[in-house]
Amino acid sequence: MQEILVILNPAARSERAKAAWRRIEKLPNCTMRATTAPGDAQAVAAAAVKEGFKTIVAAGGDGTVNEVVNGIVGSDVALGILPVGTMNVFAAELGLPGDLEEAWAIIRAGRTRRVDLVRANQQYFVQLAGVGLDAQVVQATSWESKKNFGPLSYLIAAAQIAARKPPRLFVEADGQVREGSFVLIGNGRYYGGPVAFFKDALIDDGKLDVLIFKNLAYLDIARYLATVFMGKHTEQHDVEYFQTKKATVRSDEEVPVEVDGEVVTKLPVTFRISSRKLRVVVPVGREK
Repeated sequence: MQEILVILNPAARSERAKAAWRRIEKLPNCTMRATTAPGDAQAVAAAAVKEGFKTIVAAGGDGTVNEVVNGIVGSDVALGILPVGTMNVFAAELGLPGDLEEAWAIIRAGRTRRVDLVRANQQYFVQLAGVGLDAQVVQATSWESKKNFGPLSYLIAAAQIAARKPPRLFVEADGQVREGSFVLIGNGRYYGGPVAFFKDALIDDGKLDVLIFKNLAYLDIARYLATVFMGKHTEQHDVEYFQTKKATVRSDEEVPVEVDGEVVTKLPVTFRISSRKLRVVVPVGREK
């Protein structure tokens, strides 16, 4: 039995995913398993752990990675990533190349490090979570839109949602209650791409990084984005940034929650660092 299993959805609607499937089939020493519906990757990964695979590879974006993580959590199986999805933020965090063959060579080399796992209620995640605006955007962005416009599809949905009145969110952490309109939770530095929203974050420091944005008018969002690219967003008067081990977010309204780019629940939600760690395959020089 091969030690490396690759999990990919060959029925994905994007031509990129279909092309990736054809290329992955040609990679040496790899066993492949197909998924056909949301949730399949988690079930396939969990079954593969029981079969004795030592490395399980998520071939896709952050959503596929998240499913595989939830399938292998609690085991000592190593997670590999072939970043062929629409959004590949966790792969960028780990310094993985976008080239398929280069990423496969890193997986074959087998260098690993242990990183933090975070829980949103009972759901595990590895990179980021959002409450409010971005979860609403994910919820509103169709597969057809992602296929036609890629990452731009999220900006189109964001422009529509920003016109609505934002929810009131209450964040309880370390004995304090803070209020805002949009909350981001980071395990790593990056959000939405290789952009450092969480400037002090480390994926193995045992801490959550929390960003609270107070206002969400069009001009506020534009200002936030501009200052993010300058690395000065945490200096804004209406942005709070702090680190903690546990944070609970509540609202009097029904507000969706996304983790690693997929909507998984609605408020209330408690984010916490898990006592479990995740072993991930990384490039040379990134192992610890």
